[in-house]
Amino acid sequence: MGVAVDGANRNDFKMTRETIKSIPVKRPRPSADKPQGMCMDKGYDCKEVKKLLKRFGFTAHVRSRGQEARDIKKTGQRARRWVVERSHSWMNRSRAILIRWSKRADTYLALLHFACGIIAWRAAGLLG
Repeated sequence: MGVAVDGANRNDFKMTRETIKSIPVKRPRPSADKPQGMCMDKGYDCKEVKKLLKRFGFTAHVRSRGQEARDIKKTGQRARRWVVERSHSWMNRSRAILIRWSKRADTYLALLHFACGIIAWRAAGLLG
């Protein structure tokens, strides 16, 4: 999981490069047999993001505006991004993350990494 910190008043798509660069695990090289996809919502539906994802070797799965509503009507299936939304909800259970009290960005980033570690630890079932 990659984490990038910026103000809430900045559009999400402008943090795409920083978020991809913050992924701590080295990715295997994508190939025609094993492409690597990146699922994003309609807030990332712009040429700049699609070019950036292509440069990093991702296959873009960006829903265009209105496509999700049409797909829900046809199949009744929701988007797969609920995994990310669920993780955000779990992070928001930490008061220090929900409302940013720390003034320094590096301190807040450390809290985010700590919260992500706790989420991964719980998801792995190590608590019993």
